Amino acid sequence: MKKKLFILLGVLVLGAIIFAAALPSILKDQGLHPDYDGPKYDLSGQRALIISTSHAVLNKPGETKGKKTGVFGSELSVPYYDFQDAGMSVDIASIKGGAIPIDPMSYRFMIITDADKRSRKDNVFQSKVTKSLKIDNIDFTQYDVIFLAGGWGAAYDLGQSDVLAEKISTAYYESDAVMGGVCHGPLGLINAKDKDGGLLIAGRKMSGVTDKQIKELKIDFTPLHPEESLRAAGAKFEASTASKDLFATHTVVDDEGRFVTGQNQNSGHVTAHEMMRLAKDQ
Repeated sequence: MKKKLFILLGVLVLGAIIFAAALPSILKDQGLHPDYDGPKYDLSGQRALIISTSHAVLNKPGETKGKKTGVFGSELSVPYYDFQDAGMSVDIASIKGGAIPIDPMSYRFMIITDADKRSRKDNVFQSKVTKSLKIDNIDFTQYDVIFLAGGWGAAYDLGQSDVLAEKISTAYYESDAVMGGVCHGPLGLINAKDKDGGLLIAGRKMSGVTDKQIKELKIDFTPLHPEESLRAAGAKFEASTASKDLFATHTVVDDEGRFVTGQNQNSGHVTAHEMMRLAKDQ
């Protein structure tokens, strides 16, 4: 009897090991973090700015404690290396400056990306993340591309930042910068104003995390939700869907060619490359 139990236990352990080893491939086949196979760009001499959240706690209203969160790792690392590999110089900034919190979920074995692995061994990247620039001290008009990274932390500070909203507006009117982002990152656009005091993104095609994905993940207590907030700002919201929207992806360029936004963590490569395509033609 004991021998049979040991055999059964061994089979179960072996099965668990095989499943764990196969899980990253299974999730990728479902649509998580797809590879990019589109055109490449050479933007040597151009500059990119990636902006991240500074918020580190997934807390409910009225609470200060909760699970650790921040920027989702690949939503920072993927555009960083896409821009850098295209010859661009890349700066990393955040709402408060200093150390950027990275959601520990980003680095779970089943969802960590090659860009994440690269970033963890890159001393220059790590220095930029631990000593990020404060957005207050940056001239956005000096950049060709401005990318807003997402993650749950962005729901707490990107859309609430008057400084970010003002600098997005200034960059729009006083430069040719291509702006946008993925996931919760586009929340940083919702309060930018046009010259008449209206909302800059009203009437523009935009994407971001869907209400469906938020409900599926059961994290509906954050202060802002991308689909809801973008629609409220007058944007023409677009997205794809899947059995679980965690596996969907969609990237959209507004009709003017100034804003590029991606649905979620799966949209990073395409969004970054679409931004570079537009920047190359400016």
